[in-house]
Amino acid sequence: MKLKHLIYALIIIVLGGFITYRIISNKGKNDESKKFGDKDKPTTVTGLVIQTTTFDNNLSLSGSIEANEQIEIHSEVSGIVEGIYFNEGTYVNKGQVLFKVNDIELKAQLRQAVTKEGLAAENERRAKLLLQKEAISQEEADVARADHASAQAQSQLIRAQISKTSVKAPFSGKIGLRSISPGTYITPTVLVAKLVNTGKLKITFSIPEKYASQVQSGSTIDFTVSGSNKTYTAKIYAIEPEVAVATRTLQIRAIADNTDGKLFPGTFADIKLPLNIIKDAIVVPSQAIIPIQDGKKVFIADNGKAKEVMVDATTRTDSSILILSGLKAGDTLITSGVMSLKNEAPIKVKVK
Repeated sequence: MKLKHLIYALIIIVLGGFITYRIISNKGKNDESKKFGDKDKPTTVTGLVIQTTTFDNNLSLSGSIEANEQIEIHSEVSGIVEGIYFNEGTYVNKGQVLFKVNDIELKAQLRQAVTKEGLAAENERRAKLLLQKEAISQEEADVARADHASAQAQSQLIRAQISKTSVKAPFSGKIGLRSISPGTYITPTVLVAKLVNTGKLKITFSIPEKYASQVQSGSTIDFTVSGSNKTYTAKIYAIEPEVAVATRTLQIRAIADNTDGKLFPGTFADIKLPLNIIKDAIVVPSQAIIPIQDGKKVFIADNGKAKEVMVDATTRTDSSILILSGLKAGDTLITSGVMSLKNEAPIKVKVK
């Protein structure tokens, strides 16, 4: 009786184990089937068919605005300032006397030098007469002539120093705040004021070397400054003859009129530099571009699958980017969900 019960128990255990095994096995197959089924299911994405267009290639850059001419005013001689002949922050003309350094001592030295020059001239005249009569040697006559020339040079030197006591504006422009007063003892190291010509302004900027061949002297650029919605124009007049090795950029300078005085040296400018107009250009939305270590890539639709394509991209605008190579007209470019796509992944494209 006990053996019979034991046999029944073993049969029940075996049947229960078999049933449990089949349940677990079937569940695993169902899960695997669902897994592979999801994998094979196409991902729905949006795309567009690439078409060529005419592209006005404008390069956006930053530059600095500088005065056309700007200097620091210093005195070339030391002495007491006896007169200041400009008002701070006003316009001065080229050649206008800005201030005067006392020159009494120099004028006294000049009178002394002129007297010596006259005496040396008389000695040279007498030496010539005596030489004609052979009363002196040629050497003595040469010494008298040299003394006269030396006295003349000394007089000229003092006159030059006296002329430097009157400091004049080297060009027309606006003069800044002065740091001296009448009676100040001034030396060549003392900054008197700054003189700036703001009637015209220079805009200096740099471009990547790959655009160097597309820029020419005489071209016009547009620029804006912070705090103003007005667009100004400037003309390129100078291009650096070589590319900077450290930055691989080419420095360019343009000049702009500032007759209204609304532009100030030292400010930054947002520049739009027009390059060559490209016909049959391929321009794509920026969100379709995927930056990678070796460059940039996109995905296109190829027979129901996503195909990874490397592209050479260049000028970027607010919402699009110019493609130089890698894509052609007629390709269907994927524009959404690109970050989660993989090469050869099945896709279903909704073309815009």
